[in-house]
Amino acid sequence: MAVTFDLFGTLVTVDGPDDPAAAVAAELRERGVAVPEDWADAYREPHMDVPSGAEVPLPAHVAAALASRGVERPADNAVRRAVVAAFDPDVRTRPGAPAAVEAAADHGPVGLLSNCSVPDLVGRTLVRADLDRDRFDAVVTSAGCGWRKPDARAFETVAGRLAVPLADVVHIGDDPATDGGADDAGATALLLDDTPLADLPAALAEGVP
Repeated sequence: MAVTFDLFGTLVTVDGPDDPAAAVAAELRERGVAVPEDWADAYREPHMDVPSGAEVPLPAHVAAALASRGVERPADNAVRRAVVAAFDPDVRTRPGAPAAVEAAADHGPVGLLSNCSVPDLVGRTLVRADLDRDRFDAVVTSAGCGWRKPDARAFETVAGRLAVPLADVVHIGDDPATDGGADDAGATALLLDDTPLADLPAALAEGVP
């Protein structure tokens, strides 16, 4: 058995910006990027034609939104740096999370599978969380693999990184709409509404159906 965890809302709580479009705009201006007057609208609009289930990294979306308003692509990786700065996380580790990860490691490889379009956000979050990063044998983000949960390809990617069959993966998460997709993908979903983190060590010890 291998165990994978969702990150945000499952192992940690992160306070993001109240207005992401405004936060990104402020960081763009800090880097000398011209922000169009209707930026809030541009930020919300889709600008890229991608397959269902695919992830668009947020810097790519922001660059496309700027281009849609006639702003030339900024140099020096300014868009990426602005996005990373706008989402710099304030992290709180959820009660029971460290013990849950430790318990999972007793049963086989452990992975992290997170829907996250912001570069470096998962890494920064793990650095600031009260979790042993060495316990994770694979860390997969939607921006990194190109697919968002509940798309089966996201679960297939993390199973491949852990070198286990997808049927042997138990995925722990808080969101039925995304993490619950593990069941349809061929893995086993274990949702926090049914099995809180505090109960996870006992559930894993008893065996997950």
